[in-house]
Amino acid sequence: MSIAARLHYYQRIFGAYLLPGNSHVSFWHDVPQLNPNASISAPGEYYMPFTEKADYAGPFDADGIPMLDYGGRIGVQYNPIAITQWGLGNYNLFRRQGEERQRRKVLAACDWLCVNLEQNSQGVPVWNHYFDWEYRSRLQSPWYSGLAQGQGISLLVRAYYHFQELRYLDTAERAFASFQKCTAQGGVSFTDAKDNLWFEEYVVSPPTHILNGFIWAMWGVYDYLLATHDPAAKDLFSRAVQTLRSNLQRYDLGFWSLYEQSGTWLPMLASPFYHRLHIVQLRVTRQLTGDEVFSDYADRWENYARSRSKRTRALCYKSAFKLCYY
Repeated sequence: MSIAARLHYYQRIFGAYLLPGNSHVSFWHDVPQLNPNASISAPGEYYMPFTEKADYAGPFDADGIPMLDYGGRIGVQYNPIAITQWGLGNYNLFRRQGEERQRRKVLAACDWLCVNLEQNSQGVPVWNHYFDWEYRSRLQSPWYSGLAQGQGISLLVRAYYHFQELRYLDTAERAFASFQKCTAQGGVSFTDAKDNLWFEEYVVSPPTHILNGFIWAMWGVYDYLLATHDPAAKDLFSRAVQTLRSNLQRYDLGFWSLYEQSGTWLPMLASPFYHRLHIVQLRVTRQLTGDEVFSDYADRWENYARSRSKRTRALCYKSAFKLCYY
C-alpha cells in the first residue's frame, strides 16, 4: 500500500470512529434506521427505510438496473444485494407515495431477480455475484450469499403481495430452497456443533457467522413465512431466533459489537456503521419476536456508541485487526 493510500485509510477509519456521522458516502453506508411504517404481520413496508438507496444516482444498465462501481480490476458490476435494497427502498416509497417511477423501479428489481435466479454447481437456485471478492479468502466468481437470498425473498414476497404477480412468489419459493440446504450442499445454512442454525452471508470454511448478514437473511425467512405460512419457514425462523438469542453474548466485547465470529486471535470488531446497523437490526428483531433480550442488547450497544472512550477503544482494536489480517 502506498503512503498516500495508507494516509487515506487511517483518515477514514479514525474519522469513522471518533467523529459523528458516516466517514464516507456510499451505496452501502446510508444511515441505519427503523422504518416506523413497517408491518410485522403482513408483507408491507420493509423494516428499514432504505430511502437513500432508493434514490441511488447510478450507474445503471440499459434497463435501469443499478450497478456498483468497485473500481480497479472489478469495475462496474451487478450486485444482487444492492439491486434488492434499491428495490425495497422504492417499494417503501411507492407504498407511501404511489408514484409511477417508484413502481417501475420495484418491478425492474423484481424482474431482474426472476431472470437472474439460477442454479449453482450443486443445483440450488441462487443469485450469483460475478466478480471475485476478497474476504477471509478469495470468493471466486460466481459466488452467492445468504444475505442476498434473504433480501431477495423479502422484496419478491412484498411485490407479490401488492401486485399479485405469481412469478414473484414462484421465484421466492425457488430461492427459499437455499435455506433448506446446508452450505456443503450448495445452500446457505450451517448447523454448528451445538445445533445452532446459522445463515451465512459469505460461504467460507470455517464459517464466520457475520451478524448483520445472518439477521437480514433471517428476516427473509420470516417474510417468506408471512407470505406462505410454510411450516418449514416457521421452523427455520424459530431455530435462527434461538441461535441469535443464545449467541449474542459472543458478539459483545463489553465496549463494542463484533462484526463476525472470525476465529482470529484479534476479534473483528464492527465498523461504526455496522455497529449502528446491529442496533437497528436488534430492535426490529425485538418487534418480530417480542423477545426483550434483543432490545436489551440494542440498548447496551447504543450506550457503547455514545461513549467516546469506548469508540476510541474500538478504533484501536479495529486498526490492529486491519494491520494484522486485512
